Amino acid sequence: MNNTVSVQRGQFFWPVIAMAFVVVLSNWAVQYPINDWLTWGAFTYPVVFLVTDLTNRALGPVAARRVAVVGFAVAVVASLALAPWRIALASGVAFIVAQWLDISAFNRLRQQSWWQAPLIGSVIASVLDTALFFFIAFAGSDMNWLMLAAGDLAVKWAMALLLLAPYRALLPHLGVWRPAGT
Repeated sequence: MNNTVSVQRGQFFWPVIAMAFVVVLSNWAVQYPINDWLTWGAFTYPVVFLVTDLTNRALGPVAARRVAVVGFAVAVVASLALAPWRIALASGVAFIVAQWLDISAFNRLRQQSWWQAPLIGSVIASVLDTALFFFIAFAGSDMNWLMLAAGDLAVKWAMALLLLAPYRALLPHLGVWRPAGT
């Protein structure tokens, strides 16, 4: 597939909506620990990598970056209304840096077996995302953020594996995202 596919504005709507929804939900859910090493946000956040990877597969890395930037802007504004400013800031920084890494890794691996690009990109980006988010959001607080970060990362890696099933199931349907004639 040509990585410079011309993308129509309407093709961004659902990926941007999905991305913004998942980030806002995760910013709210991360405030609620399940136990000493896990928050509810660990289960929702990995879906952003699925959205990015599907966009990258269907429309290429340029489109995936656009969706990440627009999703980032919408999510940060909404997060500021739903979460403390420190969590919104941490989420924004971690999100955009990790998305760029995921997109780059995915794009380098896109010609490999169908599962390698989304799995490896998500696993690598999850490490950076987790480190940045938990440090910015909770360093210096009473929260045991290192324990939470370890639990969060373990769940993100498990979710990266689990999300391969919907990724694979959606691959045959990505043609509807592409402009006519590509």
